Amino acid sequence: QKEPAYAPKEEDAVLPETIAKNEKTVKAKFWNKIGRIAARVPFAEDALAAYYCAMDSNTPTYVKGILLAALAYFIMPLDALPDILPFLGFTDDAAVIAIALTKIRQHMKPEHREQARSKLDELKGGELKEAKA
Repeated sequence: QKEPAYAPKEEDAVLPETIAKNEKTVKAKFWNKIGRIAARVPFAEDALAAYYCAMDSNTPTYVKGILLAALAYFIMPLDALPDILPFLGFTDDAAVIAIALTKIRQHMKPEHREQARSKLDELKGGELKEAKA
């Protein structure tokens, strides 16, 4: 399976300077973006699981690099398909996260998925409360 041209390149993603840059970006902007869109995108749980796996101190460095590159792509305002396009805007983000998760699947622990589900329920609950108010 050929990766899309817009997907972060694995060989670049695992360089120490790239990992450090992506980690800084993800830590600064991930929660704001996921909080705004969690109820609207079907891959939110995957993005959260990727985040928890990347932040796990037991996750190997090259796995963190791949996940952080995918998450940095997800939170960047300019990407292959602008996120403001209805139905299409997040397809490139979903593809990049899916590719990353496929590459690292043996490192994704059940607790990463559990943390993701729990946080997603919390985020969706917050959006539902705001919508009712």
